[in-house]
Amino acid sequence: MTALDLRARPQHPSGVRGPRSRSRALTAGLVAAAGLLVLMVGLSVAVGSKPVPLGDVWHALRSPDGSYAATVVGSRIPRTQLGLLVGAALAVSGVVIQAITRNPLGDPGLLGVNAGASASVVVVTALAGAGIGRSVWAAIPGALLAAVAVYAIGTGRRGPTPVRLVLAGSAISAVLVAVVAAISLTRPEVFDSYRYWVIGSLAGRSPGTPGQALPFVAAGLVAALLLARPFNALALGDETATSLGLRAGRTRAVGALAATVLAAAAVAAAGPIAFVGLAVPHVVRSFTGADHRWLLPYCALLGPVLLLGADILGRVVARPGELLVGAVTAFVGAPFLVAAVRRGGSGL
Repeated sequence: MTALDLRARPQHPSGVRGPRSRSRALTAGLVAAAGLLVLMVGLSVAVGSKPVPLGDVWHALRSPDGSYAATVVGSRIPRTQLGLLVGAALAVSGVVIQAITRNPLGDPGLLGVNAGASASVVVVTALAGAGIGRSVWAAIPGALLAAVAVYAIGTGRRGPTPVRLVLAGSAISAVLVAVVAAISLTRPEVFDSYRYWVIGSLAGRSPGTPGQALPFVAAGLVAALLLARPFNALALGDETATSLGLRAGRTRAVGALAATVLAAAAVAAAGPIAFVGLAVPHVVRSFTGADHRWLLPYCALLGPVLLLGADILGRVVARPGELLVGAVTAFVGAPFLVAAVRRGGSGL
């Protein structure tokens, strides 16, 4: 890679006079996004379907004593941790997939990751039981294998192209959906376990689930952030990127691996939650532009904001019960996506 491609910068968003003003505005926005995320974490711990006074929440956090309030607050902490990891993983995975496929509608399901994770959970559950099938490790092998198969099928003599990857992802997903249906419909115990996982939820997971997902999410986030400048060059087109010294095929392969690891960890931990990987990048792109050096960190912060906000909303609108976050994200994210498209800044 030459120094020239590292200087490749997309067009500045409208309304910003120059690079310095733009940089200052986006830095301030990044700080505001971090503050919003902290606020959302606090609300996720304090608000739930079982009302607990704020004073009791604070006391439970400082001195957990086994009381009812301490038990309720303690159960919300791993749920909040899971929301942080899954939200960041899905949003960043969506950005990476959109970058490597140059498809504005790209999301983790495009490369067959969700279908692979689902098939893996069903197969492991059928062979080893629901207890094993609900762990993070049950979904990751299928997601990785599906992504590898999509990449292998979508790679021609001239390397992978966005169209080939999308077609290969659709074909692999169709096959895996058929496998899931064949197994789950003939094994009632498998179907009973699968139907709770497939909706997508931050609740009902084991306390160790965030710890299982953390190494995969951290590795995927680091890899994605390191690819920010190559993604900017890749956005100019393969021929231009190659002329600038970028190995487009290698960048796309590493990006696909990072996106797969992120999506697999998220799907394995919380189920196939839709819309986060698609909506958050478009909303963020409407005010950051296409520069991945800003797009990726913004999505890592605002993805959890959307997911935790949807989870909190699901806890309070159906008290004393709850709505699963996978059902709420569509209602929460759709208006933001429509607004971004109407502003014309999403590139759709």
